[in-house]
This record gives sequence, C-alpha cells and structure tokens, in this order.
Amino acid sequence: MNRRVLPSLVAGLVLASTTAAVAAAGSSVAVAQPPTRAPQEIVALRDIDPTIVHEIRYTTNHNFVGERIDAYRAPLCLLTRPAAEALARAQDALRPRGLTLKVYDCYRPQSAVDHFVRWAEDLDDEQMKPEFYPRVEKSRLFEDGYIAAKSGHSRASTVDLTIQPVDGPKVPAPHSPKPAGSCFGPVAERVPDASLDMGTAYDCFDVLSHTANPAFTGEVRENRDLLVDVLAAEGFANYENEWWHFTHRPELFPDTFFDFPVSRASLTSR
Repeated sequence: MNRRVLPSLVAGLVLASTTAAVAAAGSSVAVAQPPTRAPQEIVALRDIDPTIVHEIRYTTNHNFVGERIDAYRAPLCLLTRPAAEALARAQDALRPRGLTLKVYDCYRPQSAVDHFVRWAEDLDDEQMKPEFYPRVEKSRLFEDGYIAAKSGHSRASTVDLTIQPVDGPKVPAPHSPKPAGSCFGPVAERVPDASLDMGTAYDCFDVLSHTANPAFTGEVRENRDLLVDVLAAEGFANYENEWWHFTHRPELFPDTFFDFPVSRASLTSR
C-alpha cells in the first residue's frame, strides 16, 4: 500500500487546517475536488485481459479493517490503460510456465483511503490484529508508515498482486474475519489463497513484507524475484516495503487522487 508515507499524512492535515481557516475567514476561495467519474484513460482490467485472476480483498471483510471498505462497490480492478495493457503482457510471459497473475487491489478511491484513516485512529478496534499486524502496535501505524492520508493507488497506475498456478482456484473460498494464523506464519497456517508462497500474506504489516528481506531464501526468494522481474520488464516499479505493490511508470495522472467508486457505473456513466 503506497499509502504509507508519513509526509503525505502531514500534508493532508495541513490542507485540512488551511481549508478550515479559509472558511472561518469567510473567503470565497474554491478548493479543487477530484473527478467523481473515471476519465476515458481508465479501464477495467478484465476488458483488457480476462485471464488475470481477481481477488479484490477490499470488497470483502477479509482485510486488515475487517469489513468491506467504502467505495468498493464491485470486485473490479480499474487501472489506466497503459498499466492494464502492461499487466496483460506480463501475463503472457507467465502463461507458458503454467502461472497467472492475481490482483488484490488496483485503483483505490480517496473515500477508501479515508476509511483506512478512520479505522487506524480507532485504537479500540483490533479484531484483525492477530492476522495482519501481530507485532505492530496500532498506535504506531501512522508513524511507521503503514497508513497515510493519501495513496498512490488513487492515481490508478498502482496495483497489488501476486502469482498463482493457472490450475489454482479461480474464486477463493470464503475467509473468516478472525483466522487462526498470522500473516507471516507458516504457509500452511495462513488463510489459504492459492498463490505461490511469498513468505507473508498480502497486506501483512511487518518487516518480513519488505521485498528484499534477507530472512527469505530458496523458494520464497525465487517467487518474489519472479514477480519483480516479470513486472519490471513491463515498466512496473516495486515498492521496497511491500512485495505485492507495483506502480507502472510513467503515471498518467501523477498529481491526481481520484474518488469515483470502484464500479462499472464509474466507467459507463462518463
């Protein structure tokens, strides 16, 4: 989640304070708002390559919040066309090896990021701590960079994904909101998702999620390297603190944080 840059949080707080001050002064200065519909350059990944598996976690309760996230109205992966077409080429490279990409999250509305922030500020809600952040105090999620007020996902060129065998389950089994295993425990004890073993589960708030963490060798290291290499060949840069997080370069919308819902309507109503 490239939502983990503390300066972004500070910037968001400064903007909020400035806006409030302007309102208090009775100024008529307008504050620019992001578009509420997807621009033509943003597409559904399924329309570009229907073979890429989707497991959009934020439409379910199996995520670090423990409930469906605001503005996720459908299990869709929305991305800029160049990013989606680059993923299709990466998929072509994996297919002869009997492997497929699986996306967990793509475009993320600002409303969803706001939902993450509200959850992080509620220190009493720790129902998902045993799975997603067992070694991190919730009070440190902002300071340690796991949660921030802005996310690169909201620019629609960033994707969270993994690799799984082509013959693996296409639709994951229902997940319990309170699984037994932590996100970095032995793979047999984690909530199953049919992917190659990457050493941790998706959205694991732990240093073991750092892509180059030297704790992992052998099969896990090979799997992480494969994911990085096949995506780098198509212009994706990995975020070093999350093995699953990649941004396609150059970004079409480097300065825009969109807030239209994740839904077909966001594409068809433009």
